[in-house]
Amino acid sequence: MSTKNKILDAAELLFADKGFNGTSLREITSSAGVNLAAVNYHFGSKKELIKAVMSRYMNELAPKLELALSVIVHGDDKPNLDEVFFAFVEPLLHLNEFKVNGTSIFLQLLGRGYTDSQGFLRWFLTTQYPNVFTHFTKAVHKAYPELTTQEMFWRLHFTMGTIVFTMSSSDALMDISRNDFNNDVSIETLINKVIPYVAAGVGAPIIAE
Repeated sequence: MSTKNKILDAAELLFADKGFNGTSLREITSSAGVNLAAVNYHFGSKKELIKAVMSRYMNELAPKLELALSVIVHGDDKPNLDEVFFAFVEPLLHLNEFKVNGTSIFLQLLGRGYTDSQGFLRWFLTTQYPNVFTHFTKAVHKAYPELTTQEMFWRLHFTMGTIVFTMSSSDALMDISRNDFNNDVSIETLINKVIPYVAAGVGAPIIAE
């Protein structure tokens, strides 16, 4: 394995577990078995390393997600919001084929990007992969055309908060399900449980102010 991939593999696991802010470059280099100069040579800075970690997953996810959402946007039938959100499932689960536990790791990393206040990362994702966000908002609007741009902003913000909390605590939720309900829950089951909930929230009736 190349030095660059050793660094990326070590970084993604540490970032997912401890967060971007809680992980030092020294911890990453120690886990990867490389020196700090190697990180600087391949990435230049911690921010660039974070971008590279996320890009490995987004480069796999984005094309499949764009296609799934594009089918909804350009289809003849009006979709419901469940269909829009369930379009994420197959592309997300594909990440398990890309890397072992890839779906779970990616969603934890995405959650860390919000809970750690990594504003530059959100900017990077929206500018580097704009078609994902464009197709998604178009699909939501097609399913619920009465939703104003401002109301969509709030509802998608609340949706992201729900998903971030769920995925950043996915291990704890799986443990609770196993210990309290004797039910082993996979990451796929967890995704399928949260989607109808967030779809219902986005599709809630508009309350006049």
